[in-house]
Amino acid sequence: MQLGINLGYWGAGMDGDNLAVAKEADKLGYAVCWAAEAYGSDAATVLSWVAAQTERIDIGSAIFQIPARQPAMTAMTAATLDSLSGGRFRLGLGVSGPQVSEGWYGVRFDKPLARTREYVEIVRKAMTRERLSYEGEHWTLPLPEGPGKPLKLTVHPQREHIPLYIAAIGPKNLEQTGEIADGALLIFPAAEHLEETAIRHLRAGREKAGKTMDGFDIVPTLPLAVGDDVPGLADMFRPYTALYVGGMGSRKQNFYNQLAQRMGYEKEAAAIQDKYLSGDKDGAAAAVPHELIDSTTLLGSVDRIAERMQAYAAAGVTTLTLSPAGFTLEERIKALRAGTEALERAGLA
Repeated sequence: MQLGINLGYWGAGMDGDNLAVAKEADKLGYAVCWAAEAYGSDAATVLSWVAAQTERIDIGSAIFQIPARQPAMTAMTAATLDSLSGGRFRLGLGVSGPQVSEGWYGVRFDKPLARTREYVEIVRKAMTRERLSYEGEHWTLPLPEGPGKPLKLTVHPQREHIPLYIAAIGPKNLEQTGEIADGALLIFPAAEHLEETAIRHLRAGREKAGKTMDGFDIVPTLPLAVGDDVPGLADMFRPYTALYVGGMGSRKQNFYNQLAQRMGYEKEAAAIQDKYLSGDKDGAAAAVPHELIDSTTLLGSVDRIAERMQAYAAAGVTTLTLSPAGFTLEERIKALRAGTEALERAGLA
């Protein structure tokens, strides 16, 4: 099992620290550095900045939002980043959510599975440097009865095949991800529930495509905090968990809330959402069960973290992405180093 890091969103006041964390992860042998985007910093610019100041670590978008870019633009960006980084780019895609898609990008959040499938097909076709033509429900290239003509990508990616990942939570999206992608980006993954909430659906998609799980990269992201006071460390992540379970989406359509329910927290997920959407964010954070936080993070001593890493590896995880927490750069670097030490103690390095 390999380790990665996720820098999250740029522009949150820790930009210099984030770069230092990425450079330290590069030195420590972490496999990949992911960057996110929502409606602030874009991931492509951040990744180019990180790639220019690192040597070995891969850079990955977690995620490029599908409603933000036309698929041909994503192919251009992927090819450019792969070329500039010397073949270190991993393309992560996702549909985002209805509030961001419709509120920020003005793109209807309809038929996300069909839209994702078409998007992936166009991106992959464009990156083969064939002349691009496509006829689907959501995209038609070139547009009919106009001056457009099939064009081909002029940039040569460093590699013939750039790994493509999809951020997936729901069962149908997970199955399609197994069918059409090279890896899955997972969030709030509990090792104990990973088979039932994710991997069995990914496996079904692989089987549908006539493939096995060999070579398919399962990439959950977990916050990491090192120390002896596990309940105190868990409390650091109450606002984070409450935001996703309670407020990331509408009452009717919150993928993270639905995931918490599938993990056995039906009543708790409802209570968190009720409080969050009523404006009681502190109450929502207090309503998050300790067990939910503890099972979806890496907390405690190096030995305890190593134990948890073994559970994730046994569940089928191939790249464990860490978000090292801390109030200072020194604390985040310490957590980063603890991650590599834990991996070695777990016998997984």
